[in-house]
Amino acid sequence: MSGSDPVQRIQMLREALRRHNYRYYVLNQPSVSDFEYDQLLRELQSLETEHPELITSDSPTQRAGTTPADGFQRIPHPTPILSLANAYDDDELRAWIERITKLDPRVQHAAFVVEPKLDGLTVVLHYEDGLFTMGATRGDGEVGEDITQNLRTIRSLPLRIPVEPGDVNPPARLVVRGEAIIFLEDFAALNRSMEQAGEKAYVNPRNTAAGALRQLDSTLTANRPIRLLTYAIVDADGEVPATQWETLAYLRRLGFPVAGGSSRENSLEGVLQAYQRWMEMRDELPYEADGVVIKLDDLDLNTSLGVVGKDPRGALAYKFPAQVVSTQLLDIGLNVGRTGVITPYAILEPVQVGGVTVRQATLHNFDYIHEKDIRIGDRVLLKRAGDVIPYVIGPLLEVRQLDTHPYGLPEHCPSCGEQLEQSETEVAVYCVNGSCPAQLVRNVEHFASRGAMDIEGLGIKVAELLVKEEVVENVADLYRLETADLISLEGFGEKRAENLIEAIQASRERPLARLIGALGIRNVGEVVANELATVFRSMDGLQRTSLEELEQIEGIGPTVARNIVDWIATKANQQLLKRFKEYGVWPVMEVNPGSTEPQTLSGLTFVITGTLPSWSRDEAKQAIEAHGGKVMGTVSTKTNYVVTGGSPGSKLQKAVDLGISVLDEAGLKALFASKT
Repeated sequence: MSGSDPVQRIQMLREALRRHNYRYYVLNQPSVSDFEYDQLLRELQSLETEHPELITSDSPTQRAGTTPADGFQRIPHPTPILSLANAYDDDELRAWIERITKLDPRVQHAAFVVEPKLDGLTVVLHYEDGLFTMGATRGDGEVGEDITQNLRTIRSLPLRIPVEPGDVNPPARLVVRGEAIIFLEDFAALNRSMEQAGEKAYVNPRNTAAGALRQLDSTLTANRPIRLLTYAIVDADGEVPATQWETLAYLRRLGFPVAGGSSRENSLEGVLQAYQRWMEMRDELPYEADGVVIKLDDLDLNTSLGVVGKDPRGALAYKFPAQVVSTQLLDIGLNVGRTGVITPYAILEPVQVGGVTVRQATLHNFDYIHEKDIRIGDRVLLKRAGDVIPYVIGPLLEVRQLDTHPYGLPEHCPSCGEQLEQSETEVAVYCVNGSCPAQLVRNVEHFASRGAMDIEGLGIKVAELLVKEEVVENVADLYRLETADLISLEGFGEKRAENLIEAIQASRERPLARLIGALGIRNVGEVVANELATVFRSMDGLQRTSLEELEQIEGIGPTVARNIVDWIATKANQQLLKRFKEYGVWPVMEVNPGSTEPQTLSGLTFVITGTLPSWSRDEAKQAIEAHGGKVMGTVSTKTNYVVTGGSPGSKLQKAVDLGISVLDEAGLKALFASKT
């Protein structure tokens, strides 16, 4: 906000962003749109860039992650971070209560708190004067690893408490225990994105969260959808609640996320009923839980009972029945995804697991099959938890038959018969035929989606209908459709058919970047599509590109470049592009539309390196492009000029080695003038 005191404005923005973070990630009650949140965050980032001396560790801008660390420091916990003893049936629960009642008769009249047993990574959070200062893993219970920078990336972790002003203030020092987890919905989305990118899918949410929090590079942690749920106060300098039930409420009031559904029970029967309730809703929980934790509500009584080994006597984990069974692997089937990813799945002898009959299960990817040495005919262990797709854990080797053989990679697409491909840098195996029938429905849906060609009225159901009735054989066929082709289809009348045809015709006007993104080339999303459109300006230009030229473009690495080249080289895709051209869907990006500068640098390629005296790199790039030039990310034999400033790095040396002309900022401006 121009003219205002930056100190006051920064403070106001930080408080607002903390509130919005708390409402979004903890309460699940967003108070502003994503756009409004981003605007506030950008303003804060801008102000902190202008005034770096005002940056503090609790600022919402300090969550993105930092440079890699050399290793984790080991830090002692203020008090032991204990584990829990387990019970597996009602008799074991009763025996536990009888034991602790004998130790202290007060247990006979005590209340219990029943909470979900979260299946995540235990973390210990330290706050000084309300500010998050340190976080650690449980480690061996006495000493943990310092993962402070990684924990800062978790949006639901408050960097300062209380999050919202209220009637509660934290002690000068507060240590809180919680669990870092990944919700099942987020885990499924993460695996989908990994598979679409040709990378290895993760096996379970707990290991994924634990692995991410133990990354030495916290920028990698920031890319994982980790959440936090807290449930205990480990230590404090000051007054804190005397009961577990009040502790949960206290943590919520400070702004910590706390799992819902916990209850306070006054009797053993109440505890058993609470356990049964959790059992009945275990498949509906948004996260993995493998039981409930039963704690004495009176924390002083809990402490006075002491510990046995590393387990407190005043708390117990009552585990849910196992959701792991064994069955026969009859065959391994293959699914073809929208981007051509071939995904294996298990075809099983039907078996009941978690109250559901399972006939198929995921095998993740081909590397997983090989690592576990899973073979057709094996008896395998199968797990199902919540709404997660059942997956094969591995084979029971002790009962393996002698006539089984290791599973080999498929060579041809099970749908279209095309030769499958696998790059050296990827786990996934692909069918690169853009007209593959198995991919067609998803391709049509993606092509028509809002972020691509934005064809209103063409969703997944219509896409399925068009493919089923063989109205389209590829996405380009949409542009030869007429009203008469649709009227005979189920659910289509004349008006609906006319509306869809109008929407298809309107999409002809979409810019080049939209068409490139709509083609479904692996790893080519909105950002890459925009860059390709800017550089090549037409589909003709893109079709003529080479691997070397693509790798020069900033933001496009070897894998993405190879994906583009392979897609273009596939005969079926060449036919697809030919049809687009025949149907008149062939957008061309104008060269610097609206630019008043003469296009005197047309055909010249530049690379910018180092810090220029008065221009940022973006400003220099815009100036070059305004005059018709092309800016690439790396130096090659096709580079005409390298524009250099302070601290230019290896690009300057490469230019010298290749004999490429080198300009400073003044030389670049002189080039504009000399060419005008």
